[in-house]
Amino acid sequence: MCWAANSAKGPVATVREGRTRWKICCVAGARPNFLKIAPLIEQFRRYRDTSVCLIHTGQHYDATMSDAFFEELGIPPPDVSLGVGSGPHGWQTGRMMERLEPVLLAEAPDLVVVVGDVNSTLAAALVAVKLLFPVAHVEAGLRSFDRSMPEEINRVLTDALASLLFCTEPAAVENLKREGIAQEKIFLAGNVMIDSLTRRLERARSSDILGRMGLKPRGYAVLTLHRPSNVDREGAFLKIVQALEVICRDVDVVFPVHPRTRQRAARGPAGERLGKMAGLHLVEPLGYSDFLKLMMDSCAVLTDSGGIQEETTFLGIPCLTLRNNTERPITLEMGTNRLAGTEPDSILQAWRDLRSGRWSLPGQVPDLWDGRTAGRIVSVIRSYLDGGR
Repeated sequence: MCWAANSAKGPVATVREGRTRWKICCVAGARPNFLKIAPLIEQFRRYRDTSVCLIHTGQHYDATMSDAFFEELGIPPPDVSLGVGSGPHGWQTGRMMERLEPVLLAEAPDLVVVVGDVNSTLAAALVAVKLLFPVAHVEAGLRSFDRSMPEEINRVLTDALASLLFCTEPAAVENLKREGIAQEKIFLAGNVMIDSLTRRLERARSSDILGRMGLKPRGYAVLTLHRPSNVDREGAFLKIVQALEVICRDVDVVFPVHPRTRQRAARGPAGERLGKMAGLHLVEPLGYSDFLKLMMDSCAVLTDSGGIQEETTFLGIPCLTLRNNTERPITLEMGTNRLAGTEPDSILQAWRDLRSGRWSLPGQVPDLWDGRTAGRIVSVIRSYLDGGR
């Protein structure tokens, strides 16, 4: 049986027609998850012997952050929406586990697929393995080696639980081996997020977002900011704002404001200074095609997002990562990414290097970031379910 959207009393069961050979449950909950899950679902549904149940935890629950992405990425409506919403880490993870358990028990999947490193990822992995359902982790092995990051905890624990671990880069493979993960569980598959990007490049190129915002190609930068270490502590937030005030005197900056960041900005002086900044365009979160167009035609992207480090590497756009570490070292070694730190001086030094032409990053696309990762992952999963390796 499959599950329809939840009612006031919880998920509602509906009958799935027939019984296929393999049943896969895919769990997603946050905006980056949707980019990774879309090409996987597309690949699974090419096989008539495979049934896919899509579970949306509701970690990102407003229309722009969730519903619009499902529509734009061509993902069918989820078979179940848990509607958990935002909240503290322990509360959110616990509520997801509570609501996931009866769904997985009823579905009895042959495999549960989780992606990324958010609370939804860990919650689904924990529930699945306790119910003895094997887990495949897509984007496994990434490590920042900073245990103060909630995502790092989610990554390490999910990888320890998974039966299949799909990596985006060689460093992730080595991390898993060093942690004692059996080599036969580990697969260097490529980057499934790039699958979504390549499928939507043409649509992004036709976006009129620059005209609507009065922007010229290469005449602006893009900013995203959402990590707790950057926005939850007022002092840290203010340091980034201080650097941004200088950058905005150089070029316009488009800042799609994450709901979390908007909440934090409303409480203190960082938000007040953002609101007074000439050249700063504060906008609501954008659809994927519009945001992709903004990145493609910008002179640079400033971000604390992991996925954007990868997307800018593929697009060849300079990326200033507003962090002191990254779990995606290949974007530094081969791509257009540079760690700019979180202090005003280090951010501005990276910016000046870029603007003065002292930006000496190779700008290569990593191997297997070719738009065909989902096919490789699904092929391995089918072999695993057939009892092969």
